[in-house]
Amino acid sequence: MATRFLLAVSVVVLLIESRVASMFSARLIHRFSDEVEAVRAAKSGGASVSWPQRKTMEYYKFLVRSDLERQKVMLGSKYQFLFPSEGSKTMSFGNDYGWLHYTWIDIGTPNVSFLVALDAGSDLLWVPCECVQCAPLSASYYGSLLCSLIYGASIMQDRDLNQYSPSGSSTSKNLSCSHRLCESSPHCGSPKQPCPYTINYYSENTSSTGLLIEDILHLSSGSDDGSKFSVQAPVIIGCGMRQTGGYLDGVAPDGLMGLGFGEISVPSFLAKAGFVRNSFSLCFNDDDSGRIFFGDQGLANQQSTLFLPLDGKYETYIVGVEACCIGSSCIKQTSFRALVDSGASFTFLPDESYRNIVDEFDRQVNATRFSFDGYPWEYCYKSSVVFVNSSKELSKNPSVMLKFVHNSSFVVHNPVFLVYGYQGVVGFCLAIQPTDGDIGILGRNRRKNFHAENFMTGYRMVFDRENLKLGWSHSNCEDLTDGEKMHFSPPPKKGPSNPLPANEQQRNPRGQTITPAVAGRAPSNPSAAPTQLILSQFCLVKFLPLMLLLLLHLIIPSTS
Repeated sequence: MATRFLLAVSVVVLLIESRVASMFSARLIHRFSDEVEAVRAAKSGGASVSWPQRKTMEYYKFLVRSDLERQKVMLGSKYQFLFPSEGSKTMSFGNDYGWLHYTWIDIGTPNVSFLVALDAGSDLLWVPCECVQCAPLSASYYGSLLCSLIYGASIMQDRDLNQYSPSGSSTSKNLSCSHRLCESSPHCGSPKQPCPYTINYYSENTSSTGLLIEDILHLSSGSDDGSKFSVQAPVIIGCGMRQTGGYLDGVAPDGLMGLGFGEISVPSFLAKAGFVRNSFSLCFNDDDSGRIFFGDQGLANQQSTLFLPLDGKYETYIVGVEACCIGSSCIKQTSFRALVDSGASFTFLPDESYRNIVDEFDRQVNATRFSFDGYPWEYCYKSSVVFVNSSKELSKNPSVMLKFVHNSSFVVHNPVFLVYGYQGVVGFCLAIQPTDGDIGILGRNRRKNFHAENFMTGYRMVFDRENLKLGWSHSNCEDLTDGEKMHFSPPPKKGPSNPLPANEQQRNPRGQTITPAVAGRAPSNPSAAPTQLILSQFCLVKFLPLMLLLLLHLIIPSTS
């Protein structure tokens, strides 16, 4: 019995000793510690390793990027791309609509359609709602629709724009003043009060005021295998009760979708919910059509440059231009920072860079300097002969190239606005203006009325917020499966249009130039002539031959 007891005790002791021997300890090392830096340097063959200093802005940026990458690996995104349920197509409808690009979106339950302007320079999605002071919503109010119809925009003038009613949507809910995204909470009477908002765009005293509402944005998904799904994404919407300035004159009459960095923007909501990657693309074709895709990070071989923080924060899409080249000549002292803004009418450059660039353009261009009444641009030129075919005139002008770090370059092939007379092209202006500030603006606009090819036309612009960079590649913004034009009224409900990305100025009817998203950068009135007169003159010039042929056909009897 004693022998068995001793044997059992021995076994227990051996088990305990074995368990103790199997225990170990380890020292935790931070990912940005000196030890890890030494290991990485050794792996790179002794080459210097970019390493953030602790407690600096760069250090915290590294931590955020690393955490986002971990989240992406663990969770991934549900869809490769998302686009509005009405389709991915965008369109600029011309002068009456401020030369912005627009797309149809559906909001609420049941869904209501809105024709919203797209603006990468602001954050909030707002629509006219319980209007106290809003733009006219009758399609017949906008006089240039006939010209747009002739151009092939397939506009239906009998379709009025809509007004949002939170009480009419079963999925709507007031955002309370206690919500963390309510910036007006210090001015609220109580935490339960609906959160008010006011956005002052500063350009021509343009603003939108109302209440913030939570509701559903209807989207469609797409992937390379052609599969499609309907997606209902919760977002915050501005119930725009009172608009001022340009928003009363036809610019974004049915609302505006901000695409900025802010947490309240649609891209931010979609990425945070895990629907898509934190990126989106805007494509601008030379016929004023385009595409928008949420989650699109562009091509692997696209060119790119990093976004720059402003006062240590990433709140706007700012890039750093290293140099500018006119033709084959690259100019010194032309580096500057610029806001990339799809909602800007013009391209503005800081004064010193502007002077150096326009002087070189003026030296290279083969034309006589001329001043056209009512045009805001300083460097305009008179054509030696009148051209009916604008491409002949455009091909003679030197290109403008923006150079970024790591040898990335962005080429603007036709940086001019053509000036039309009754017989054809009579001149052109370099479509760049100076600004007093130290940050320029790279605008998107292409003006049909003046046949202007400006900075983003012909490119697929990728706003990769996840990797904090702007990407671009040449694109015609079309897909082989979708050749339809965008309609002024929403397309028939026959399923979402899903042309996946192939490989890949804004004036109101009263003649005032508006740049909704940029404070204090509205250019002066570009024309002393009434806008509708300019529009009518252009339509007459453009289609005078067609009208004459039709008249001759009616007057001269057929000989057959």
